[in-house]
Amino acid sequence: MSAEALLLPFQLPFMQNAFLICLVVSVPTALLSCFLVTKGWALMGDAVSHAVLPGIVLAYVAGIPLLIGAFAAGMTCAVATGYLAGNSRVKQDTVMGVVFSGMFGIGIVMYVSIETNAHLDHILFGNMLGIEADELWTALAIAVVVAGGLLLRWRDLMLHAFDPAQAHAAGLPVAWLHYGLLAAISLTIVATLSAAGLILSIGLLIAPGAIAFLTVRTFRAMLWVSVAVCMGAMSLGTYLSFFLDSAPAPTIVLILSALFVMAFLRRQVTTRRASLRAREAVADLPG
Repeated sequence: MSAEALLLPFQLPFMQNAFLICLVVSVPTALLSCFLVTKGWALMGDAVSHAVLPGIVLAYVAGIPLLIGAFAAGMTCAVATGYLAGNSRVKQDTVMGVVFSGMFGIGIVMYVSIETNAHLDHILFGNMLGIEADELWTALAIAVVVAGGLLLRWRDLMLHAFDPAQAHAAGLPVAWLHYGLLAAISLTIVATLSAAGLILSIGLLIAPGAIAFLTVRTFRAMLWVSVAVCMGAMSLGTYLSFFLDSAPAPTIVLILSALFVMAFLRRQVTTRRASLRAREAVADLPG
């Protein structure tokens, strides 16, 4: 393949917009994934991503921007999940499964009952190659707000993720941190709605943080590595999808999955080598 053919994706306007949206959404999704992984909130991102569908349909019927409906539905799901988990004997993961599946089902029923020009496939799986300028600017604004908030309060959020009781004892505004993180999840899913869709956005909210968690030892380094991994995977997946004639979002998720497997195998090898060296050191002790 000639150099001109290899550079062709960078010369097409729709591919340029796709690469731009990748760079924009990769930062907030990667940063947020670190907190979700350490806090054990991976299913929360999954729940919110599925639950925004009825909000999108209601926003379409009401004639308001779809992003407003998506954010409102996402926050409703997150708050309802927290309330039900805190006021019942049912565990939080069970509550999340019930809430997000119920809201997703409501959204599907509402969608098929109205006449709309919006394609369900684009809502569920994204339409990265059809990104409009206003969607790009909206995603950029959300990315700046979410990423800026996470970077400014990352130490407080880290303590809240690892030990909420200690964060409360230290005088941190635990409630604000809790609901701020929920708002960040909803906003980030809204930002990735056009790029990855509802279903595949969960991969962007989990995989980068999980890969970084297996790769580095400090949380600060985890933040940087997750952003680099997400940005690289999204750019590479979009580039390869042009030549493979595949959708960009599934290609990106496949690359992230492959990187996770590689990071997991690397960690297994490193752990076994460290264990072997420790045993050899014990065996060499006198007596």
